[in-house]
Parts: sequence; structure tokens; C-alpha cells
Amino acid sequence: MNLVIALDSYKESLSAADACAAVARGFRAIYPHADCRILPMADGGEGTTAALVAARGGDWQNITVQDPLGRAITACYGRLPDGSAVMEMAEAAGLHRLAPAERNPRHTSTYGVGEMLCHALDHGSRHIILGIGGSATNDGGAGVLQALGADLLDEHGAAIGYGGGSLAQLARADFSRLDARLQHVALEVACDVNNPLCGEKGAAAVFAPQKGATPEMVRTLDANLAHFAQIVRRDTGKDIAGGAGTGAAGGMGGGVLLLSRAELKSGVQIVIDYVQLADKIRDADWVITGEGRMDAQSVHGKTPVGVARVAKQFGKPVIALVGCLRADYAAVYDCGIDAVFPIVRQLDSLEAILQQGGANLQSAAENVARLYLALK
Repeated sequence: MNLVIALDSYKESLSAADACAAVARGFRAIYPHADCRILPMADGGEGTTAALVAARGGDWQNITVQDPLGRAITACYGRLPDGSAVMEMAEAAGLHRLAPAERNPRHTSTYGVGEMLCHALDHGSRHIILGIGGSATNDGGAGVLQALGADLLDEHGAAIGYGGGSLAQLARADFSRLDARLQHVALEVACDVNNPLCGEKGAAAVFAPQKGATPEMVRTLDANLAHFAQIVRRDTGKDIAGGAGTGAAGGMGGGVLLLSRAELKSGVQIVIDYVQLADKIRDADWVITGEGRMDAQSVHGKTPVGVARVAKQFGKPVIALVGCLRADYAAVYDCGIDAVFPIVRQLDSLEAILQQGGANLQSAAENVARLYLALK
């Protein structure tokens, strides 16, 4: 049996590498000599750096940056053998960096992400992959721009503060002092959503509530992002409001487009290319993929569907093992996934289920292997 095992992480339960290893154990319990090609995956969010570092044999850089509220923290990013840097914005500006009571997107900033980019520039990187997702922010990427040298000024010519609430004071955007090295750096921004910057499907309306925003705060943050886009369009000629993905990560998807060589790309496609998934799948018998939760949104740039689309280029069957399902998950069947199996074996508390993730995933994989054996 030749298997490609290409799973994403199971948030708060298993890393992508641990999830893949659990599936391999399950299959080898039935097929001891199975050839299991383990490929930890990601879609631009959590685990993207680890997946690319593992695929290319890179190393890790630990640096001190600001968290979403300006406190000093240790963050890490990867450097690949060719000198490229790969990082996740959540390392500096992620929701997990804050206690629930601290979550307030009026005040949280992406400044620390800009510090990570500066560190990569200082160490000679001319190609940077930045995964955006899991943010605690709604500042349109203003913090990143400020860290990189941009002057975001109020009506008196003073620098505005940090966070989505401060965007209301923006009167002028001056990019003349932006780090000149950025003109020579290709910045690939790995994005897994297509939301616009503003409006009912924009950054504030869709994502800010989970970051601590009240309904009134959502309206204010949305208006502030629209104001931010208007000012930078007037002062730079660049329109960051309307494009798909500009609302990702609290609008950071739009803000980074103000950098000269930045480009929004499918996060899962970046990972697929780097791990050379097509070459691994070409002679596989089955492809096993999965993620923590599967629903209709999984068809929009999530790992399992990205893996399935590659597998179908070679006519390979694709099985997805997932932590849980929502009622609309069947949409994935139109995108190359042949069967989906939830892994939870018994009702329990959420905490217990998360702790049992490895055992549950291994058991589900073993049962899939038994089915394969029975059908032979």
C-alpha cells in the first residue's frame, strides 16, 4: 500500500506533523509495510511555517517583537536553505497571544509583524512568504506599515496610534520613508479567504466579533478601514478596498498591497508547490487528508480540498479524516474528496476530545485501512 498522508493541523489538539503521524500509525497497524509518505500541510495559517521548514530542511529564528498590545514577546519564523524567510503573522499578532479579556481590535496592532519582516530584511532575505490568519487585529495592516517606516499622520502631522481605533485619526499617509529594501523583496502573502476590506463581508463584519468586537465596535472599525483605504488611495493612488482577500487578517491583506512587490496568493497552493505534492501523489494508491473542522467553507482555499484537487489530476481516491463536521460539509464532495470520516469515538467534554485527538485519529485511520482490506 502506497499512501500519501497530507493533513493540516487540528487546532488546539494536534499539529499537522502529529496528525499525519497518527494516521500513519493507524494504517500500519493493519498494513505493517505500508509506504506512508508524510506531508504536513497548511493553508497559510497555523502550521504554514512548520510545513515549509520541514519540506525544505530550513531552520528557525527566534526574535523579540511586540505582541498585539505592544508587549515584548519571543516569536519565531523559518529560514529556508535558499535564504527565503517564511513566517506567520499570528506569531506576533495572533489571537492566542491575548487572554479573552484583553481582546479588543480597537487597540490591537500588527506592528510586531512588521518587526518580523524587518528582521528577515536585516538578515538578507529577498523572498518572504507571510501567512496571514488567526489575527487578533483589525488595523488594516497599519501596524506593519508603521514598523516598516511608513508615516501615518493625523491632522496635526503627528503619528497616529496603534490599532483599528486609531485609523479614524488618519489624515495623511506618507510612504517616502518606507524601508527601501522592500523594493527588492518578493513578498508572497498566503491568504485563505476572499473577503473584501469593508462592508457586510469585510474584515470587521465577518471577523472582528471573534476578536472581541461588539456590534457597535464592528460598525466603527468598518468605517475606520474605509477611511484608511480612502486616505491611502488619495495619497498613493493604490486602491486596497475592493479586491478579494483584502479583508483577510483584519484587513492586513489590503494593507500589505501598499508594499511594492507584495502579492496575495492561495496559501494552500504555496504549500502544495513547496512540498512538491504532485510528485508525491503520482504513484500513490490512496491520499489521506484532513483538518479539525470541515464545512462548506472548506472549499474556499482550505487544505483538504487543495490536496484533493491535486490528487484528482492523477485519478487518486481521497479520504478526509476530520475532527468534526458541519451540516453543509457535503460541498467538498464536488471538489475531489471521495469520503469524509469524523474521528470522535465518544461523547465527552471538548477539553477531553482535544486531548484525545491523536488516539481518535489513529483509530479512524485504522478503521479506514480495515475497510480497504475488506474490499480487496
